[in-house]
Amino acid sequence: MNPHSEPSKRTGDIPSTPTTVTPSAANPRNSPRSPHAPKPQAPADPPSSSGSSDPTAPIDPHGPAETSSPPGPEKTTNPSSSSNPSGPAVSAPASHLTGSATPSGPSHSSTPADAAKAQPAEAQVTLRGPAELADALPYLMGFYPDDSIVMVALNGERGRFGGRVRLGIPTDTAQWPDVADQLAECLISAGQERDARPAAIIVYLCQEPAAGESGKDVKDRLRPLAQRLRTACGALDVPVLEALCLSNGRFWSYCCPDFRCCPAEGTPMVMPGTSVMAAAAAYAGMQVRGSLKEMEARLTPRTGPRAAEQEKALDTAAGALVPRMLRRDGAAAVRRGTLDLAGAMIHRFRQDTPSGSNRARDACDDALITDAEAADLILGLQDRVTRDRAAEWMDGPAAAPALRLWRALARRCAGGFAEHAVAPLTLAGWVCWSTEDGPSARVALSCALAIDPDYTFAQLLHRAVNEGLDPEPLRRCLREQHREAVDEHRSANPAPAAKDTQQPTKRPVPTRPGRAGRPRGPRGGTGPGSRTTDGRARRRAGRDGDRSRR
Repeated sequence: MNPHSEPSKRTGDIPSTPTTVTPSAANPRNSPRSPHAPKPQAPADPPSSSGSSDPTAPIDPHGPAETSSPPGPEKTTNPSSSSNPSGPAVSAPASHLTGSATPSGPSHSSTPADAAKAQPAEAQVTLRGPAELADALPYLMGFYPDDSIVMVALNGERGRFGGRVRLGIPTDTAQWPDVADQLAECLISAGQERDARPAAIIVYLCQEPAAGESGKDVKDRLRPLAQRLRTACGALDVPVLEALCLSNGRFWSYCCPDFRCCPAEGTPMVMPGTSVMAAAAAYAGMQVRGSLKEMEARLTPRTGPRAAEQEKALDTAAGALVPRMLRRDGAAAVRRGTLDLAGAMIHRFRQDTPSGSNRARDACDDALITDAEAADLILGLQDRVTRDRAAEWMDGPAAAPALRLWRALARRCAGGFAEHAVAPLTLAGWVCWSTEDGPSARVALSCALAIDPDYTFAQLLHRAVNEGLDPEPLRRCLREQHREAVDEHRSANPAPAAKDTQQPTKRPVPTRPGRAGRPRGPRGGTGPGSRTTDGRARRRAGRDGDRSRR
C-alpha cells in the first residue's frame, strides 16, 4: 500500500452507522424521557468514529467538510419506546454503546427453535426529545463541534443514527445557500452509494454568542441557514426531523412552533453526565475530548515573542540546510540526522510524561524541545521520504510520545513557516488513527488540509479515517518498510569480518636472569644461592633434570 497514492474512492462516502433516532407516531417534538427506557447493559467494544470527507468542499473556515459514522453494530429504536407521543424516540443500540447482559453462548436446548429463542435481544439506548438529542451530539462526534453545522442521517424505519457531516459555519451569509445544497447532497448521496438512503436528517447549528450577543440572538441570526438546510434536504426527498440551535448552554428548536415546550428564551441543556446517553457512553468507555476549539488550539502555532524566536531559529536552520543538501550525499545525511534527532526527542518525551490539563501538558512538552531542535525537525520533515520513515513511530510505547512531539512541532511552525505544519499535523493524525482515536485524527488532518488541500498523504488518511477503514494494512506496510530500510543499512555497512585468532600482544617486560644464570644454593636447597661477582657461577642441568654445582 503506497501511502502517497491517490484515493480511488469518491469523497463523501458514509458507511452505515450504529446510533438511531425514531420519530413517534404523533408529534415529533419535545417529550420527557420515558422511565421505561432501556438501561445500559454490559459493555461492548467502544465505537471508533469514522466517516468520509470532501477535502475540496469550499467555504469552510475550519477545514474540509467531515462526514462520519461509527462502525459497528447498528443502533435501533425500540418500537415500544414510542409510547410517549410527544416527541421523537432516539435509540442507540447497546451493542455499540453497551452490551447485552444476556450470555451470548448457545442455550442447552436441543432444538433449533429453542436455540433461536435463546439469542439475546439487542440492548438499546433510547433518546427522547430535543433535550436528549442535543446532549447526545458530543458523544456522536467525539467532541463538542462548536461553530459548526452538523447533519446526522437517520436510517430505516426505526431511525438508526447514520452518517454525519460537519462543516464550519461560513461567516459570509451569501454562501449559505450553496453550503446547504452541498452538505445535503454530500450526506444523502453518500448514503445512496451504500444502499442506505437516509429516511430523515437531524440538523445541529452550534455557535457561541459573540460580544454583545445572547444565545437567542444567535438562534435568530442562524434561522435562515437552518431553513435553507431544511429546504435543501426536502428538495432531495429527505425530511429534516429536527433542527436545533445550541448556544450558550441552551438549545432551541427550529421545527417546533409550540412555545409551551420550546420557549423563546431556550431550554437549558441537561447537566453533563446525567443523561441516558452519557451513562451508556461512560459505561462503554467512550470519551468526549472537549470542544473542537480546544482540540484545534493544541495544534495552532504559537504567537508573540516566543513565535518570533522560533521563526528566527527556523530562518537560521533553513540557511544552514541548503549548503548541507548541496553536498555529495547531502540529502541522505540530512535524512539520517533528522530521524536520529526525532528518535532522540521521542525518547526524551517518553522519559518525561507530564500531567494536568491539556494546556499544562502541552506547555511541558514545549519546554522539552529547544527552538533549534524544533527547527531542524520541522525542515527535515518536509522531505517525503523522511516523513514516511517518521510515520513508523505509530504504535506501541512510542506512539504517545511521538504524538506529543508532532503536536509540539505543529505549534512551532510560526509566522512565515505556517505551511510547514502540514507534515507534523499529518503525522499527528496518522498516530491518532493508528491508536483508534478517530475524532482527534480527523481534527488534525482537517487542520492539515485547511493549510494545503492538495497534500496527498493527508487526503488519503482523512478519507480512510472517515470511511472507517482499518489502519492495520498501512501499519504492516510501514513495518515492512522499516525492515527493508534496516536490511539495506546493514548491507551498505557490513560488520567487519572476523579475523584469524591471534595471540594478544604482550607488553615487554624487563629482562630477568634465566634459571641457568641464577646461582643456587646446595642441591635440594630452596633458598637462592649466593650471588657471585665474577659471573662464573652457573648451574648445569643433567639429562634427568638434576642440577649440580660446578
